[in-house]
Amino acid sequence: MKRHRPEEPRPTNELSRLALQACLVGKDAAYNLRDFIENSSNMAFISVKDCEKELDRMERRVDDEIPSAITEVTEPEARELLACLKFTIDLERITDLTCSIALRLQALPMRLLRDDSRDLIEMSGVLEKMLEAVYQGFLRRDLSVATWVIQTDAQIDQLCRNVFRRHLESRERRRRDYSTTVLLVAQAFERAGDHTKNLAEELFHLVEGRSVRHEPKRPGRYKLEPSPRSQTARNQNAAKAADES
Repeated sequence: MKRHRPEEPRPTNELSRLALQACLVGKDAAYNLRDFIENSSNMAFISVKDCEKELDRMERRVDDEIPSAITEVTEPEARELLACLKFTIDLERITDLTCSIALRLQALPMRLLRDDSRDLIEMSGVLEKMLEAVYQGFLRRDLSVATWVIQTDAQIDQLCRNVFRRHLESRERRRRDYSTTVLLVAQAFERAGDHTKNLAEELFHLVEGRSVRHEPKRPGRYKLEPSPRSQTARNQNAAKAADES
């Protein structure tokens, strides 16, 4: 009797798992950054830096494996591989930003003022929730959570504006180096939120094959209900993920 050789794992599956793992590393970076800001935890500071190094390693691996992998797959699988590449690029930039925030705050010669601490802690918390939602959206091909991420980015933008307004318009005197650091940190959070929003927009491209990034901004731009095509694809991918797990 002829024995069947076990199928080798598809490159798409391997790189998708790596992209999902990268989402969790990015979420861990945001979680530990919040812990560092709130509690001045040295372990949290080290963990933020470790997450940044881990994402660098993951991005290099995806970058190395994509060229050969993309020649062996179907068109839908190629779209997924490109999504994996875009995911790791944006996630690597997010962890770069979280690491730069931690380094700036550690070098600050004084403790954060209460209002600044509150806003920065909230920004890191929102970023963590957005990254968790991106992970779930990629895992389940769920565009409703992708829509939530896109809409939630406005919370980080608003918090960033609050910090800028407080430091640029207030009559209270603060040390110039302190204000400069806090403004740069708030701006880094705002950029991390933008990168996370990019990940959610990439989910639309992966599931529906269309880009929403350059569509005109208007109310209801992101529909919670995916198209029938995307719903079918989501169901198929959910079943696939269940089989693999």
